[in-house]
Amino acid sequence: MACFMDHYSLCRAHATQFLFLLLMFSLSIVNSTACSNGNCQVLDSCAAATDCGPGLYCGNCPALGKNRPICTRGQATIPTTIIGDLPFNKYSWLVTHNSFSIVDTPALPGVQRLTFYNQEDTVTNQLRNGARGLMLDMYDFNGDIWLCHSFRGQCFNFTAFQPAINTLREVEAFLSQYPTEIVTIIIEDYVQTPKGLTSLFIRAGLDKYFFPVSKMPKKGEDWPTVTEMVQKNYRLLVFSSVASKEAEEGIAYQWRYILENESGDPGVKAGSCPHRKESQPLNSRKASLFLQNYFPTYPVEEDACKEHSTPLAEMVGTCYKAAGNLLPNFLAVNFYMRSDGGGVFDVLDKMNGQTLCGCSTVLACQGGAPFGSCKNIAVPRGSQTNNNSAGSFSGSVQFSRSASAVHSPNCMVFYSFYLPLVVFSLMSVIDKIWV
Repeated sequence: MACFMDHYSLCRAHATQFLFLLLMFSLSIVNSTACSNGNCQVLDSCAAATDCGPGLYCGNCPALGKNRPICTRGQATIPTTIIGDLPFNKYSWLVTHNSFSIVDTPALPGVQRLTFYNQEDTVTNQLRNGARGLMLDMYDFNGDIWLCHSFRGQCFNFTAFQPAINTLREVEAFLSQYPTEIVTIIIEDYVQTPKGLTSLFIRAGLDKYFFPVSKMPKKGEDWPTVTEMVQKNYRLLVFSSVASKEAEEGIAYQWRYILENESGDPGVKAGSCPHRKESQPLNSRKASLFLQNYFPTYPVEEDACKEHSTPLAEMVGTCYKAAGNLLPNFLAVNFYMRSDGGGVFDVLDKMNGQTLCGCSTVLACQGGAPFGSCKNIAVPRGSQTNNNSAGSFSGSVQFSRSASAVHSPNCMVFYSFYLPLVVFSLMSVIDKIWV
């Protein structure tokens, strides 16, 4: 009898412990979903995009083993709204690699597209979310200039996206709507048509914004201040990968003005930051702009959140040292919104904070204050978005396809409300059986 009672007590203890764990699990879910209706901040648990505050979306990062959906940054801080009137080359900007190569973009009629994708939202949306640099591959195709993600210097119907003028008109609309913003376009140039680029930019209405090549610094000196560029309407910088276009069309030759690390897999290899063969060495001071490429050769959407976590910050540090303690002005990435919380946006905030005001983040900078005078701000768990109306844009942080699997609100209601009742009922039944 004593043996039976010992077994009975042991079973009851195990059952009680199990139910206690279930109860604690349910309570943890209740606690993790305490915020909703746009009140959740970066890294807070979420069930839907509407739970998260402005500039955030609800997603997860299975590539890092982080399956629980959290609020994740999807928009950049615009540094010029915090610290203005510095030379253009003092700022760091988000660049979208192959900005036009967008998931779910329709192929030509009757054609199956065979190429890689690098982004998930429109160029307009990229700009509204804070991207200020666009990397575009331009080719002669179908009697016009097209954006293609191709090979061998030729555009095919299965690698074509759309006429370049469509994207350039999106840029023109953005610059027209936001008269204090500056955009940089970097062209991988396969256009053979004489004066083809000149004609293209005129047709798109962008020639009026051009920063003249004749006024670009050629010996590594500072660029004009952003205020001067806006006042003169020099708000579009255009660079081509073809040297002859500078003399022929007034399109700046990229590597005369920009230092650049190697793209693709060499650009994401930990501990190494080699310069691109066309570029001057990264520690050269003959050019005053620095483009850091950070994207693998073969883009994978689901891996981007992992790439944009700790490895990105570490690679920025590696390239900073390789460039002689120079932070990049342009940071080019694939699938720019994907991360495990703050992602590329947090990295840019830290870069701009260090360069512009000597603070750990640009959010601590104070306009007009001496360098190193930082606001006492709470260390964010992730990051914050800029609330300055001059730099707030109406871009959507939703993807053309779901960024991740998120829990159904109905399931969350079940786990947070009904599960505790079930546990309580089971405990009552066990007590009645064993009493």
